[in-house]
Amino acid sequence: MHSQNLSDWTHEHVFSEESHAAERGTRVVMWITAAMMVVEIMAGWWFNSMALLADGWHMSSHAVAIGLSAFAYAAARRYARDSRFAFGTWKIEILGGFTSAILLMGVAVLMVVGSVERIFSPQPIHYQEAMIVASIGLVVNVVCALILGGAQDHHHDHHHEERAHHHHQDMNLKSAHVHVIADAATSVLAIVALAGGWIYGWSWLDPVMGIIGAILVATWARNLIVETGKVLLDREMDHPVVSEIREVIESETRPGSTRVADLHVWRVGRRSYACAVSVVTHDERLTPNEIRAQLAQHEEIGHVTVEINQCG
Repeated sequence: MHSQNLSDWTHEHVFSEESHAAERGTRVVMWITAAMMVVEIMAGWWFNSMALLADGWHMSSHAVAIGLSAFAYAAARRYARDSRFAFGTWKIEILGGFTSAILLMGVAVLMVVGSVERIFSPQPIHYQEAMIVASIGLVVNVVCALILGGAQDHHHDHHHEERAHHHHQDMNLKSAHVHVIADAATSVLAIVALAGGWIYGWSWLDPVMGIIGAILVATWARNLIVETGKVLLDREMDHPVVSEIREVIESETRPGSTRVADLHVWRVGRRSYACAVSVVTHDERLTPNEIRAQLAQHEEIGHVTVEINQCG
């Protein structure tokens, strides 16, 4: 049995230039979002707009989520050389995304409850003032999306030579970016609701848009829970790299003589996977080093453990 040395690779994501750029971007966006969140919640309460309140609370969830993203980068960097983390600190980022998704789902439920209450107990709304605040919120969301989009472009530039199905986005940065995009969409819904109420007197449109915004938030939260949960639970055996590992080991260079008896692949970094494989072979010359050398063509496989069982 042989295991690849982990001395350099386990912390590769922490020291990259794009990680530092992503951390800076998320920190800036966090403070911008928090400031706009306070403005929208106060304005929604003052002007009696459920859509504006929903957008403000939605933005609060984004402020928390983006704050978790910034914290995850800082924690991953701080503990990068801590040997207690067997495969590095990358999953701190994933855990932050999972936590923000749970919080986001709770906010969606509160948005639905508040909107339904307004449907049965309508309140007068100061449409013009609320529309101004919602429009400012939309502009802020667009600016934040551009900041995070720039950080994503920086990340892509460093890895443009990777093959398409091996290219892995920074899930922490992506989660923050999607938060901002979703918030911009709910701002648009709030503006539409306020315009409909102001021009046509459709006061019912305000809470209805609040419910639609809640559905949008819940949908995004569910998707994030699935994506981050898959990484946290090591559910990676359907990834293309798994079949490629089998093909390399059971290659035509030794047809029928070597077979994979047991294979486990799990993700341990933004672009890194660990692999534990047990093979059965009739080839007495086959060694773990040979298998590792053949698997080395897949750069995303950062740690390989090989067990060879010789057949008589």
